[in-house]
Amino acid sequence: MKKYLFFAWVPLLMAGAACNRTNTQTMIKPPVAEKKPHKLVAHGDTRIDNYYWMRLTDEQKNAKEPDEQTRQVLDYLHAENDYCEAMLSPVKDLRESLYQEITGRIKPDDRSVPYLENGYYYYTRYEEGKEYPLYCRKKGSTDAPEEIMLNANELAAGHNFFRIADWSVSPQNDLLVFGIDTIGRRQYVLMFKDLTTGDLLADEIPNTTGGAVWANDNKTVFYTRRDPETLRAQEILRHKLGTPADKDPRVWFEKDETFSTGIFKTKSKKYLLIWSSQTLSTEYRYLDAGHPEGHFRVIQPRKKNLEYEVEHFGNYFYIRTNAGGAKNFKLMRTPVAHTTMTHWKEVFPYDSTLYLTGFDIFRDYLVLSVRRNGLTELKIIPWKNPAKGWYIDYEEPTYVVRTSMNPEFNTPLLRFTYSSLVTPTSVYDYNMDTKERVLMKQEEVVGGYDPSQYEEKRLFATASDGTKVPVSLVFRKGLKMDGNNPALIYGYGSYGYPMDPWFSSVHLSLLDRGFVYAIAHIRGGGEMGRQWYEDGKLLKKKNTFTDFISCSEYLVDQNYTNPGKLFAMGGSAGGLLMGAIANMSPSLYKGIIANVPFVDVVTTMLDPTIPLTTFEYDEWGNPHIKKYYEYMLSYSPYDNVGPLEYPSMLVTTGYWDSQVQYWEPSKWVAKLRDMKTGNNPLLLHVNFDAGHGGASGRYRRYRETAMEYAFMLQMLGKEE
Repeated sequence: MKKYLFFAWVPLLMAGAACNRTNTQTMIKPPVAEKKPHKLVAHGDTRIDNYYWMRLTDEQKNAKEPDEQTRQVLDYLHAENDYCEAMLSPVKDLRESLYQEITGRIKPDDRSVPYLENGYYYYTRYEEGKEYPLYCRKKGSTDAPEEIMLNANELAAGHNFFRIADWSVSPQNDLLVFGIDTIGRRQYVLMFKDLTTGDLLADEIPNTTGGAVWANDNKTVFYTRRDPETLRAQEILRHKLGTPADKDPRVWFEKDETFSTGIFKTKSKKYLLIWSSQTLSTEYRYLDAGHPEGHFRVIQPRKKNLEYEVEHFGNYFYIRTNAGGAKNFKLMRTPVAHTTMTHWKEVFPYDSTLYLTGFDIFRDYLVLSVRRNGLTELKIIPWKNPAKGWYIDYEEPTYVVRTSMNPEFNTPLLRFTYSSLVTPTSVYDYNMDTKERVLMKQEEVVGGYDPSQYEEKRLFATASDGTKVPVSLVFRKGLKMDGNNPALIYGYGSYGYPMDPWFSSVHLSLLDRGFVYAIAHIRGGGEMGRQWYEDGKLLKKKNTFTDFISCSEYLVDQNYTNPGKLFAMGGSAGGLLMGAIANMSPSLYKGIIANVPFVDVVTTMLDPTIPLTTFEYDEWGNPHIKKYYEYMLSYSPYDNVGPLEYPSMLVTTGYWDSQVQYWEPSKWVAKLRDMKTGNNPLLLHVNFDAGHGGASGRYRRYRETAMEYAFMLQMLGKEE
């Protein structure tokens, strides 16, 4: 008997005319996971995990015939899905309406702006009603006949999940290598295509990171292979077309389990660069791309707390680095013949007020990507007169600007993208000689969109320790700030990754229903510089959580919303944030949406066999060291679940997730349901066809968004 098939009687119950929707929901019983105590001991401390049994190995998940444990886990997960659907059944029509509304804003036959590389203009385009793009090119001119390199819709046929990770054309423009994933676990198969005949080649390479780099001989590629268990990107191999992939020679193996590795070709096409990286240290190796069977040479041996990244131009390697205490990074260069740090010379000196996040090199100009006062900026520096450098100006109070595809050296044109919470993503070509800016394309919102009807703000909340934390806001103009508006606040705050204020037409479905949408730029992210990141990691991780709570309280204090209408959302490490704030300040929120949340911090970080664990020690700490164990334990959402009246919660996970294993959110929900007080809904949605990034496809992924929005509206009593 399937233990969790409580749902069988629900349709009969719901069919009863005498039962209204509210009464029906109160009569639906949630699944109750069986408790099987499992003892976990570290540093003399014993924890009991009653739901450890939910963890399946990859072998169990992939087995043709499930064993008893697998059947029990699957029964439970399916029962949770059934319960979630039953509880959301009153907003079934609203979900569909939201989905149609969101997808209806997407231009059916959209295409990207072509960019020129090696004699061809490359672009992607969508055909009306299709989920996946076509990867196309035109030779010599945008008016030339179109050549479809890949039709992802054809490749995706028969798969519930499909993703092309990366693709690369050979130096002679006649061969294509690309990586595909049909499960969602980010273990990509490399495939090859002859672009002159249209035929797929016999060469296939499994278990890669999804990309490959061509040597200049037009027949050799280098690629990165994962550890099959931990999924760590651990080795670089060389493949010659027409030879067996299982005989590919290894050219680099990263022995340190806290590092991952990869390979790329410089913009000059002259060198292949292998990088090895962890949070606090990097190391690069280089090889002339014209001699693929040669030996890679180290640029600068790795050192603790030394980070650098490399590009090539002329006779020099250009290096962005934090060497010499440059916390916010500076730009150096070194002769190709003498690459160690003793030969590095300054190109752009260290400026503590600027966070140098990247750089692009052109024949006549250097372009720096920086953060200044938390906002992204582009600085143009002429090689002939560096003192005459300038910033490109923008008018909005909160925005994001980034360089785009710029594969050519010999051009004065810089392509960049610009967006804000009210300005759709816009692609510009900027002439660095004349300072003329040409709009090449702005994202079209089908059905009409008037940015003048919306207002954006950049505000600062005061954290518990007095730190000023930026908050980006958008709402419909005319909205009365009387404390009675629904609001959604989003946060992440990890890995130094910034949550920038990009435009999303999806949010219009909330804004047009009176919502205020906010992004909390909390510590642990990189918005305000490297120190901002360091103040939200390791033994300072709790700053991330208290910052988010302070930003939420700020929205209430400033009368944008109230706790009865405030929702919080975050995913992955942002899901950890959601779990932490749920424990720390449950009464502040009406509801919380946690997507693929990393919530079982201690158990996961103690287990080096779990994918992506070992090289995250510098982010969270190594719990094999007692002080980190105790600190993690003090905030780990799963370990701190208690008898609290939690807000309404919707939790999502992907069965094939390689970054946050499905059992973390599943165990968390089971424990919450066992311990929480009150009657607020607690829902778990499991996507059995996806991994960490959710559903694939241009439209299908918005089914989950519609579910999340319908959940919030349902909690507000708006079911239509």
